[in-house]
Amino acid sequence: MKKNLMSVIILAVLVVNVVLTGIIMFSTVSANRKTIALVDDIAAILNLELESSAGSEEAEAEEVVLPENSEVYDIADSMTVALKADGDGKDHYAMCSVSFSINKEHPDYKTYQPMIAAKESKIKSEIIEVVGQYTKEEAQANVHGIEAAILSKVQAMFDSDFVYEAYFRDIKFQ
Repeated sequence: MKKNLMSVIILAVLVVNVVLTGIIMFSTVSANRKTIALVDDIAAILNLELESSAGSEEAEAEEVVLPENSEVYDIADSMTVALKADGDGKDHYAMCSVSFSINKEHPDYKTYQPMIAAKESKIKSEIIEVVGQYTKEEAQANVHGIEAAILSKVQAMFDSDFVYEAYFRDIKFQ
């Protein structure tokens, strides 16, 4: 008799468990769907903003440069840049080495390529200015944005887009 009573109690607890699990699943799934829809909407808005601001510039400036028509110019020295204070009371620095990709087939190549070495100190100054505008966290999260800002400064300096890419060979934050 005790065995049958114990089986009935176990069966009742099992049924209650299944019912409560079903209720939790249905309530969680609907909330989860709403959260996913909200995140998708936010991602779509952010993507539109990125496309509208950068998409028009990329559409105009993006031309494919073949590897044999490309030249790399390395800024020889590694630079140590003081980063913007972020309020934690500590000084933060970025140590970076920058390189540029140059289109050898660009009409301005013969004119401006020899000037890069002559203007290297000005280019370094621009790099320091751009990198120094960021806090450590911002810089770590937006390395590609910093590269794009450096590229636009260099292109503005030469008033030409024969330099088509700026990138960090090495970057460390402290």
